[in-house]
Amino acid sequence: MDLKIQSQSVQEQAVEKMRTAILRGVFQPGEKLVEATLGEMLGISRGSLREALRQLAAEKLVTIIPNRGPFIADVGIEEALEIYHVRAMLEGEACYLYASRADEAGIEQMRQALKDFERAVKKGDAPERLESTARFYQVILAGCGNRIIAEMLQGLIARINFLRSRSMATPGRARHSLAELTDMFTAIEARNARSARAAAVHHVQQACDAARSSFEETSEAAQAK
Repeated sequence: MDLKIQSQSVQEQAVEKMRTAILRGVFQPGEKLVEATLGEMLGISRGSLREALRQLAAEKLVTIIPNRGPFIADVGIEEALEIYHVRAMLEGEACYLYASRADEAGIEQMRQALKDFERAVKKGDAPERLESTARFYQVILAGCGNRIIAEMLQGLIARINFLRSRSMATPGRARHSLAELTDMFTAIEARNARSARAAAVHHVQQACDAARSSFEETSEAAQAK
């Protein structure tokens, strides 16, 4: 992928390019980042690069270790399970609230995001799956009427996307995810708040199970080497 910076704010572009690269798996969890090499890839100064890395560290996508430098963060199984636990509570409540106040404009935006997700599943387009999922949830969070839920989830968004990319890489998971998101949409469209909450919680639990399987497979593969 092309990581060269175009114009605009150099730091903002660097953060965006690096974030996308990390979520797409260009860099692997735990991988050490060599600043000289990375600066050359991005075409930016070391100062701009370090500012970008500090922002990514704030998003928990990069870990900066004193005297050792920056590394791609690695979300462990325990942290992942904690994140899924919080997601189930917050996203379930957000869907419950949104179902009782959804307007037609929001419903249409969710419908389009779901169609885009379905198309991405058929094409095997992982970045588009993540992008359309984000748009689907953004409608819910923007319209649920509780800004604190949105703020709390925003603080986890980078790690949530990291885990989404991992869980959806599990064979067959993307199609199951499509069915689960469709159940959420159907309940919200019907303004059935309880069903919307149940569907949202079920979706997160299934994603958690898929991520757990992915972690276990990775651990077994490492032990086999």
